[in-house]
Amino acid sequence: MACLPGKAAQSPEPKQGILGFVYLESGNRMPMKGAEQQIAKGLSTTVYIYEATRLDQVSRVGDSPFYTSIRTRLVATVHSDSTGSFSIGLAPGAYSLFTKQGDRFYANAYDAAGDIALVKVEKGKFSQAKITVNSSASY
Repeated sequence: MACLPGKAAQSPEPKQGILGFVYLESGNRMPMKGAEQQIAKGLSTTVYIYEATRLDQVSRVGDSPFYTSIRTRLVATVHSDSTGSFSIGLAPGAYSLFTKQGDRFYANAYDAAGDIALVKVEKGKFSQAKITVNSSASY
């Protein structure tokens, strides 16, 4: 199939993937009587999408949510907009989501099996993901 002059080839809309938001929480997040609760702000950043990754597949900085290396395959990256919103088409499967702070990867969630920030994508569906970057917050 040839493209018409001046017309860009259109790629088909993805059938499944991840729709998500990246939020930034910082400062004192302790509930205080008479004080308004702070609302997390959207964060414009790069989201690194890896094959499903367990704690034994990373080099972790102590017990922190920071990682110096990830020993699974990087599948894709996507940039969140100024509101923190991002979307990406992906094949069905399980993925771990990370952001970066400086030269370290960041993910502050893992399940009982040790899977880090796991999101499962099913055929024909978009999975929801919420990433909260709260390394500079106190609770």
